Amino acid sequence: MNWRDRLSKELPLLGHRNWIVVADAAYPAQSRHGIETVATGAEQQKVVKAVLAALDRAKHVRPTIYLDSELQHVPEEHARGIEAYRKELRRLLADRPVSVTPHEEIIARLDKAGELFRILILKTKLTLPYTSVFFQLECGYWTAEAERKLREVIRSAE
Repeated sequence: MNWRDRLSKELPLLGHRNWIVVADAAYPAQSRHGIETVATGAEQQKVVKAVLAALDRAKHVRPTIYLDSELQHVPEEHARGIEAYRKELRRLLADRPVSVTPHEEIIARLDKAGELFRILILKTKLTLPYTSVFFQLECGYWTAEAERKLREVIRSAE
């Protein structure tokens, strides 16, 4: 089964607290049960674009997008092509909120989530550092604000 078919098959099963990661070529295969790594053999931007399109079509989830904060500091002299990658990624994510967070903090969140929830890693052939795009899935039809208000109503009813 190719990565596009795997994404189509898995997305309906995923929900709040699951993650999808579009990873670079050096991203490690993880051994924790529930974390599935799929080697796509594809260009990273192509996979990011496909994941965004699939998430846009999904009514049950919406993503919180994380990028490594280190990405903005990687110099072209040490990672040829990084400037072009950053420009293309900005274009792909242009109108979406993105949380820029230190890599180790994102990985810690991912590891914690992986203890209980499934994670789908789509590994690409990109060979530039700190270029993984992390999608933490949230409920698509219930917001944090709605949850907060619900909790207030419950507390006031007690």
